[in-house]
Amino acid sequence: MAARKLSDDYLHLGHRRRLVQALRNRGIDNERVLAAIGQVPRHWFVDKAYEHLAYEDRALPIPRGQTISQPYTVAFQSSLLEAEENMKILEVGTGSGYQAAVLGKLGLRVFTLERQEPLYASARILLSKQRFGKVRCFLRDGYKGLPVYGPYDRILVTAAAPEVPEALLSQLAVGGHLVIPVGTDQQSMLRVRCVQPGEFVTEEHGTFKFVPFQEGIVATEH
Repeated sequence: MAARKLSDDYLHLGHRRRLVQALRNRGIDNERVLAAIGQVPRHWFVDKAYEHLAYEDRALPIPRGQTISQPYTVAFQSSLLEAEENMKILEVGTGSGYQAAVLGKLGLRVFTLERQEPLYASARILLSKQRFGKVRCFLRDGYKGLPVYGPYDRILVTAAAPEVPEALLSQLAVGGHLVIPVGTDQQSMLRVRCVQPGEFVTEEHGTFKFVPFQEGIVATEH
């Protein structure tokens, strides 16, 4: 995806404006999030074969059996973060890099983890070459987080976990929010707030469908 010539013209901008309006019509009312989505060319983050579908509100396949989340899900999770500019955020599950780009456009300091080396490599190239803000990519096991740069004001997980990983809770700053889909067949979107060291409050925010959150690192096949 990153190797092809990238363009972004008035036609794409028109598609994004219509997408933003569709998200607003579905109840997304965080104007900062909507503005960020309006600035990120989603068609750069999908396979060329799916580029004509990039601005439909739907998930699309990306390599390694993964998906790029539908824009509504990206907007919903981003809004749940209630993040303020310059906060430090850990994203678990870089995938194509689209969600990380949106977070970068929100003015956040983004540390994003990917376990699949081919996805990590392509996302890192794309995110580094384009102006999406302060985004740093790491090839890591998301279950372990990234403690060296913690604690984090916000943590966002973009894959379905059977339960909230303790390692991620331990890297959440007091006053911070962790947004994560939890469940097997369908997932509940949870927002976990750290109210004081070792004490958390959990809220449920509807049901969603994500690919599974898996452990370990998968290297490039040679």
